[in-house]
Amino acid sequence: MTKAEATRAYILEKSFELIYQNGYQATSIDKIIETTQVTKGAFYYHYKNKEEMGVAIIKEIISPRIKKGLVDPLDGYEHPIDGIYETIQKFLLGITDHQIQFGCPMNNLIQEMAPLHPGFQLALGGILKMWEEKLVEVLVRAKQMEIIQQEHPQPIARFIISGYEGTRGLGKIYQTQAYYEAYLSQLKVYLKAL
Repeated sequence: MTKAEATRAYILEKSFELIYQNGYQATSIDKIIETTQVTKGAFYYHYKNKEEMGVAIIKEIISPRIKKGLVDPLDGYEHPIDGIYETIQKFLLGITDHQIQFGCPMNNLIQEMAPLHPGFQLALGGILKMWEEKLVEVLVRAKQMEIIQQEHPQPIARFIISGYEGTRGLGKIYQTQAYYEAYLSQLKVYLKAL
């Protein structure tokens, strides 16, 4: 990694941390520059504006984390339904107190920025589409294996994602993992009923 690439990555990671804790709109470029101790010129060398940096956070930090934690592991299970449950369980129960406090970074940006900025909406939608498509693929495999009876995997995938994002929001409000455990309990019941 070149020095310029390292600087860009450092700005992006520190900006992500600030935005995650304070929100996108409350995080100014000046605050990013103060925190990273890079010059304004260095910031603008790497990002033409705050919006470009925000979309880069979604594509280069949030998307890979979702892919690594909730999408890619689904390929490693012989039993597709167990795979869905165990992947979400492992991800949720691995969340730290810090992550409970501040919630889901993707959901935070969906709530704050998707209605206001088409670039954010498109980038965030891309993550959800990636996850949904993988869930659909796994559910189709489960149907072919005669593990589930349901014919329409897309609404099931959307329901699973909606429940996950909702429980991350409730955990943030109440500052407890209890909502994660309740979601997992009912997710298991739901998946077995398919």
